[in-house]
Amino acid sequence: MNIVILSRNANLYSTSRLVDEGEKRGHDIEVIDPLKCDIIIEKEKPTIYYNDRYLDYVDAIIPRIGASVTFYGCAVVRQFEMMNVFTTVASDAILRSRDKLRSLQRLSKVGIGMPKTVFTNYSRDVEEVIDHVGGVPVIIKLLEGTQGLGVVLAESKNAAESVLEAFNGLQARVIVQEYIKEAKGADIRALVVDGHVVGAMKRQGKEGEFRSNLHRGGTADIIKLSEAELKVAMKAARALKLPVCGVDMLQSERGPLLLEVNSTPGLEGIETATGKNIAKSIITYLERNRK
Repeated sequence: MNIVILSRNANLYSTSRLVDEGEKRGHDIEVIDPLKCDIIIEKEKPTIYYNDRYLDYVDAIIPRIGASVTFYGCAVVRQFEMMNVFTTVASDAILRSRDKLRSLQRLSKVGIGMPKTVFTNYSRDVEEVIDHVGGVPVIIKLLEGTQGLGVVLAESKNAAESVLEAFNGLQARVIVQEYIKEAKGADIRALVVDGHVVGAMKRQGKEGEFRSNLHRGGTADIIKLSEAELKVAMKAARALKLPVCGVDMLQSERGPLLLEVNSTPGLEGIETATGKNIAKSIITYLERNRK
């Protein structure tokens, strides 16, 4: 197969691993920067032009679209879809997952447990918002934040008020969530491929840090998921129509609570922690499902 990986940097761990595993299985793999693609819209002949050639020979794509280029990256994925090229993750599914509010609304409707969450339109009544999630401390998140950026722990009402006022002043939309104390700064990342969990790790934030992101100095170890955690991961992937995704959860006294679903999960942390070949699982999923 002729497989294109849509990535801005061929040297990134996840991208290079997918290239290696694809080539091992006899495929022709090409890494293409989606921002350098020209989308040509023509009656009954949608095409993509890149580096002086038309990409009309591509059999399948693997989107590795960063959050900062979501709009144009998804437009390129959508154009490949119009060309009947198989994609591991659909453009609409990427957009759904990147909108934290929309995805949480969708996930709550299908009965997935999550921390109490409030979204408000620049409300001045901070005390009421805090009461809705059970009181301080609270987590305040930017709707567009990634890798732990734009996430603040407010331990008092005064702190929460100051943070919300600052975000409101920047006209930045945020959600407020209850703080799950028993999680102790740790969360679980389950990697789902084709509806099945192929690897899971527990990430622990460094001392004094409530965020467990590996990019912020956290550590990761392999973990065996409970039946309830497996069900949440697979149900979340189905609800957002994401065949390949990372599902982040907290362990709480009332069972697993979903934090978010990542449509472009990194492979380095989970492959290192679990010793599993996640990149190969993604390539074989593509092989099984390409029409």
